[in-house]
Amino acid sequence: MAKQFTLGKNERLKSRKLIEQLFSEGKSFAVSPFKIFYRIISVTYPNSELSTHNLQFGVGVSTKNFKKAVDRNRVKRIIREAYRLQKLALQKKVQTQKIALNVFFIYTAKELPLYKDVYGKMDLILTKLSKIMGEIK
Repeated sequence: MAKQFTLGKNERLKSRKLIEQLFSEGKSFAVSPFKIFYRIISVTYPNSELSTHNLQFGVGVSTKNFKKAVDRNRVKRIIREAYRLQKLALQKKVQTQKIALNVFFIYTAKELPLYKDVYGKMDLILTKLSKIMGEIK
């Protein structure tokens, strides 16, 4: 049962093609200090590449705001951990609606975040994404 909180490679948005489509065709909203890009794709074929991993996400932190790679990596690690612990409800909703969701988080603040702040904001973000998905179907 502990497997549900894992964050595997197939859940990460790594394909350059999918990331470019996300930024060009996707929609966005902001929850300070994040800018969230998302793209909802209807899955039609059970053999589709997306059917094995319907919820994928990525994280970005600006080099302009954080010069040191250590700081950028820490921010990304904190965001991934907050997402990993709270993604389950969103994952279930994606599976029941038979859609695929690509999400990309960009951290826009200039100071290092505290984990509890990121955790709270992540809850707001995932709730908002859930509402957006509820409006579609």
